[in-house]
Amino acid sequence: MMNILSVAIILFILLEASNVIILYFKPDSKLGNGVAVFNAWETSKKDTEMHEFVKYLVYWVAGTKLIFIALLIVILLTASETTKLLSVIALILSIASFYWRLFPIIRELDKKGQITPLGYSKTLGIMIGGFITIFCLSLLLEFIL
Repeated sequence: MMNILSVAIILFILLEASNVIILYFKPDSKLGNGVAVFNAWETSKKDTEMHEFVKYLVYWVAGTKLIFIALLIVILLTASETTKLLSVIALILSIASFYWRLFPIIRELDKKGQITPLGYSKTLGIMIGGFITIFCLSLLLEFIL
């Protein structure tokens, strides 16, 4: 039977897989992690050299997400319950790092009107906080149940 930690990891894998698909195949999208929410994405297209650099970074992010997905699948299929527990703790800490460097930047860009739709930084911050909450609750339930 699947435990709550495995369910939380699977949900995260599905979310990240959809983000990888968007980043690799539809970066012009404003869905998921599509970079078109940044007005600078369109601006970068006016400078071929800059746009190639930006695309490289987008694909690098997608590749990094793909590595995490693959590792999480291996953990789900082969790891002990202790390793799954420690993996969820690692996910909480690594996802929380968003608030250290990325959130202040996107919030500032949002304030300057450089993000479309306006207020997207708040939505993204809530969504990422939601995932941290889901992982924390899954840890709590794992210890209670």
